[in-house]
Amino acid sequence: MKKFAEEFKTFIMRGNVLDMAVGVVVATAFGKITTALINNIIMPFIAFLFGSRDMTALNIVVREAVVNAEGVEEAAAIVIGFGTFVAAIVDFILIAFVVFLIIKVANKAGEKKRLEAEAKAAAEAEAAAAAAAAEPKAPTTEELLAQILEELKSK
Repeated sequence: MKKFAEEFKTFIMRGNVLDMAVGVVVATAFGKITTALINNIIMPFIAFLFGSRDMTALNIVVREAVVNAEGVEEAAAIVIGFGTFVAAIVDFILIAFVVFLIIKVANKAGEKKRLEAEAKAAAEAEAAAAAAAAEPKAPTTEELLAQILEELKSK
């Protein structure tokens, strides 16, 4: 049992499991934000176009419910709930759009960071090249041999 507990602890403490847990928590919070945006800001405008505050109430009744004289339902109504379908489509499109915007902003920030890193690397390379150019160069083998030959000729 102790080995099982240690294996479980190792599994839970791995970085990717913790990252996934954080992702689930953030996704849940993001879901609440997008749901509030859709239900409280966007859907009232769409419902206004369809003439109903509650999109799920927009249905097409194919067959009314059959109720006997005692008030007991003998046959259930057949209803096409297109309002619920439209609401689900609008939810999906809006959530996808918000996720697209977030990814676009993240990519732009990443691109900016990458460009800054490239500029920093280029500046460092330029500084290193300038420092190398400022250092006195050691004579080449040919220059040393020419100096030796000149000294020998002068003696």
